[in-house]
Amino acid sequence: MGNVKVFVLLAGMVALFGVVGGMLGGQGGMLVALAIAGVMSFVMYFNSGKMALKAYRAQVISREQAPELYDLVDQLRQRAGLPMPTLAVAPHAQPNAFATGRSPETAVVCVTEGLMKLVDRNELAGVIAHELGHIKNRDMLLQTISATMAGAITNLARFGMYAPNEAHRGSPLAPLAALLAPFAAMIIQFAISRTREFKADATGAEISGQPLALASALGKLQMTAQRIPMAIPPAMAPLAQVNPLAAFHGGIASLFSTHPPTAERVARLEAIARGEGPRG
Repeated sequence: MGNVKVFVLLAGMVALFGVVGGMLGGQGGMLVALAIAGVMSFVMYFNSGKMALKAYRAQVISREQAPELYDLVDQLRQRAGLPMPTLAVAPHAQPNAFATGRSPETAVVCVTEGLMKLVDRNELAGVIAHELGHIKNRDMLLQTISATMAGAITNLARFGMYAPNEAHRGSPLAPLAALLAPFAAMIIQFAISRTREFKADATGAEISGQPLALASALGKLQMTAQRIPMAIPPAMAPLAQVNPLAAFHGGIASLFSTHPPTAERVARLEAIARGEGPRG
């Protein structure tokens, strides 16, 4: 069901691109916007690992530097049938983790110093298994596709706002579309991200074999993230296991969060532990 939701959301983003393109820039404007977004996403796709590590100020580590962490990741990645990812540690007090890279062969798994201090071994295994779930499900590629479409819609809207008045003759609603389309694309992109988090939770529970340990870790990460902010670019927030930006925890701002409510994630993991399987 999760894959169906993602397909519907991507289809909705493509449809939005078509509608906005027709209202603002016509066929020419659509092609220009898509080309710009495609080039930007191409660069980000092949440099995503380096960019993410730099944004989180993370350092790649070897087995000699963290043998217990390395061996745990090695054990879990073998269960998942994945190549050994590059490991990194970020110097943040907030407990969190992320995975990046354009393929399983180039994947990076990063944990923060705060995570290793907060959780026990079983919980750490659950957190790492979740990130390996993202790699196994090839979520990095999906995020690139959704980012390409969202970027194309945003570029098209900008083109429509600054284009000569003749470009707006197709629809009197063109100025309104130019303002609202980027927000609509962003919401769809975030919805895709939230769906993939549920999928990674289910895959991570399967890899680790301990859904309740992952649920326990998520609860700890969520509570601590609200108290300890992390200074990273907002564009890098979707990578983290729980939203690292304090502004998106609770209230109306949660509608724009890239992560689903932790309580719902925990409930789904508890259902998996009861043998009910993932929902949605």
